[in-house]
Amino acid sequence: MKINSRLQKTESFASKAMMFISIIGLWIFVQFGLMDLNSLQEPLIFGFLVLSLIIVELYPMPVWRGFTTISFPLVYTIYIMHGLGYSVVIYAMIVFTINLLKRRPLRIVFFNPAQLIIGFVSAYFLAKKILPILPMDDFSTLTQGIIHFSLIIIPFYLFNNLIVDFILVVRPQPYAYKVWKQKTLQELNSLLISYVYLVLFYVLGSQNRGDIDVISFFFFFSPLVALALLSSIIVRLNKEKTRLKALFKISSELNRKIPTEEWLSFLESHLQEFIAADAWTLWINEDEDWKLKVAKGLEKNHLEKIENIRITLDTIEELTIFHDAKKDGGPALSIFNAEIRTLLYAPLILDDEVVGLFIFGRSRTNSFQEEDIQAAATIANQLAVLIKTKMLIEEQEKTIILEERNRIAREIHDGVAQSLAGAVMKLETAERKFSKMPEDSLRLMHESKEKLRQSLKEVRESIYALRPYPTERIGLKAALAARINLIQKDHSIEIALESRGHEFTLSSMVEKIIFDIFQESVQNAIKHSKANKIEILLSYQKEHALLKVKDDGVGFSLFQAMLKARKEPHFGILHMNEAAEKIHASLQVDSREGEGTEITLTVPKMGIEGGESDD
Repeated sequence: MKINSRLQKTESFASKAMMFISIIGLWIFVQFGLMDLNSLQEPLIFGFLVLSLIIVELYPMPVWRGFTTISFPLVYTIYIMHGLGYSVVIYAMIVFTINLLKRRPLRIVFFNPAQLIIGFVSAYFLAKKILPILPMDDFSTLTQGIIHFSLIIIPFYLFNNLIVDFILVVRPQPYAYKVWKQKTLQELNSLLISYVYLVLFYVLGSQNRGDIDVISFFFFFSPLVALALLSSIIVRLNKEKTRLKALFKISSELNRKIPTEEWLSFLESHLQEFIAADAWTLWINEDEDWKLKVAKGLEKNHLEKIENIRITLDTIEELTIFHDAKKDGGPALSIFNAEIRTLLYAPLILDDEVVGLFIFGRSRTNSFQEEDIQAAATIANQLAVLIKTKMLIEEQEKTIILEERNRIAREIHDGVAQSLAGAVMKLETAERKFSKMPEDSLRLMHESKEKLRQSLKEVRESIYALRPYPTERIGLKAALAARINLIQKDHSIEIALESRGHEFTLSSMVEKIIFDIFQESVQNAIKHSKANKIEILLSYQKEHALLKVKDDGVGFSLFQAMLKARKEPHFGILHMNEAAEKIHASLQVDSREGEGTEITLTVPKMGIEGGESDD
């Protein structure tokens, strides 16, 4: 409570300081702007300068790690040609309007033009005090002009930066040295460009070039305007390009990592590359229960409040922004730090089902722009597909496990249980006949013993079927290699395993089926083909994984094998094909009598197995 109270006091002081500066700026706007307007000279030149100033302010020029406006040369030219009043009024109105169009908070809309005209007017009066002291008559006209604008431009940048630094220091959000350094370098770049341009302005103006009209001003200032306009557009395009690259990188890596829990840590460490946020949370809707997966920027006691907000998250069914958390921050506001002022809710929706919810927070009100909203919607849609796919595959795996358990239960009931029941009945009969017909009793005991041995074998097979698959313990590639080593110990046949591409993670169900088809293919080659060599290829390709088993045996007629497979209930070609269809894979069998056999299994990526890899 003490921390929140201190933050509120600090924020209140910063707001009052901004309001005070805005009021001073408004007084200067009226006193030295509106009250100092004379008859307008050279309206065409004035109109061109105003239009140029609008473009320069609307499209800030990119500099080192940021943007800055190169508007001082235009403001200074308006002041030289039309007086202080016009420069103050036009500068303030343009900055005010542009801030309003960019939907910035109202306090920023008033503060930005106020601090700019405060800096300009303060620099004007400082120059007015210093100039009479200097021996200006001893200097040339060019030198006098350079001294004049130097006495205005340097204090202008100094005063404005001091005002902004003061506000950033007293506000509750931290003002790091790194941020101050970046801002200062941006302003120094702006100062340098403006200074060079004004030197050129006085150098060219001191030469006798005849009448100076609007065409002269156009050719002089158009490079500055064009530079600001084109560089701003190029940077915006590059920014969008970078954002798309970040989305592709995140999507590709998430595709590869989402079968495991690694995707959460990857998303947490790379999300800032795609959308900048001071705080964020990701919720997943699992079995009608909202679970917080990863988060950043939460308050210390947020765990106590999570239970209260879970039931309210269902109310967010579309992209929603709360621009001012003081008025309304949505259902999850209470778990974020006190300085979070804007919240963006981006639900993960697929087929009208909300499978998750992204919440992004920033410390400034009205800080999410259109590109941020599009970025949030894009990452939410991408994650919705991945998470839904992961859920469906997990459900399919659970179904397969349940079917396998039911199959084993049926086998035990129809096999082991029946055999044991028969053995018990024969032993009971033998017990009754023992005294009168010992030979029959002995025969029944021998039969029961054989049945019990058979039942023991079936029980062991069932236990082996319940053990974890080799692919689950050591992975697919290692499981194939281990199985080949065991086969070669029992059979005098050459088996070569080749692996290509960068191995990516497959679901346990997919690896199990690949291993089963490999095992059945190899066993068939050993039992029936009379092969001397078996070549096995496991290839991880860009769009799919591929398993190929090729032998140099006698081959067979595929048509006759299909007819035989329909009659005999064993794990033959039909069963291999059915298993492949479960994972949306294709099974191709190429064989001719006397030419060997080649079995190819192609497993497409299902959207979760991984990103881009080279074949």
